[in-house]
Amino acid sequence: MNGYTDLHVHSLVSDGSMTPREIAAYAKQRGLAAFALTDHDNISGNAEAEEAARGFGLGFVPGMELSAQFQGHKIHIVCLGFDAAHPAFQALYRKVRAVKEAKIPEIVDYVRDKGIDITMDDVRAHAYGVPDRYAIMRCLVALHLYDHAQPLWDNYLDPAVHLLGLDAIVEPAEALPVIHAAGGITSLAHFHKRIGLKGETRERQAELIGELHALGLDGMECWYPNYTADDRAFAAQMIERYDLLPTAGTDFHGTNRPEIDLGSGLAAELSIPSRIFTGVASRVRHALVPACV
Repeated sequence: MNGYTDLHVHSLVSDGSMTPREIAAYAKQRGLAAFALTDHDNISGNAEAEEAARGFGLGFVPGMELSAQFQGHKIHIVCLGFDAAHPAFQALYRKVRAVKEAKIPEIVDYVRDKGIDITMDDVRAHAYGVPDRYAIMRCLVALHLYDHAQPLWDNYLDPAVHLLGLDAIVEPAEALPVIHAAGGITSLAHFHKRIGLKGETRERQAELIGELHALGLDGMECWYPNYTADDRAFAAQMIERYDLLPTAGTDFHGTNRPEIDLGSGLAAELSIPSRIFTGVASRVRHALVPACV
């Protein structure tokens, strides 16, 4: 398969601005050959994205960016190509969703107490299915308080989640075997960020990545839009040392992170080769691989 790919993409199912179908259409417009949908702790958009990808002749891998707690760090694990109907995955997913959907009226009350006039009816109007934290975020985005979504988390949502005792997230030791059982692969996202291993020395980061690999981590993002040259070199070293599967993506969020474009990231500095997609597709149970173009 020729062309380019993007294996880290968010829709309005979580904190992106486009529907899954709109992402597929945009991927076609951008000249991509394939993409994955990796919404935060949510798989609700995968069926729509896959149907649209099929219609546009694109490759597709269903995914989810899983939040996990590991050795004092919150990390994100990109899970790709799993069978969402697998019983073990369904049990894990119910656990994850129960936390994400908990105490939504209380979070709304917290936001109102901070001076932002929203109601549960407003939140329901922005829900993609069951109201969750991301529906509140989309409701706040619609108020145009900031030009990015991140301050909404920093100033309202994350403090509310912490105050209400909703910080609990799964451990890699629990989650990684489940994704494998469901036929998928797992990849460490943006190791260099605060939601990652930021603050550790390179030696300690290497140790932690080794521990994750021992728990079943399959891969690591070999490229991310704001990796430095040193970050890229370190990621390449870790991929070689632990025989990890290289993955890559832009972490596209549409207008909620407008400086990042699908398939190329910041200032169009890179196009991710399709071999990244085919490497993943060859290892997973579920992937839509188009005819060669």
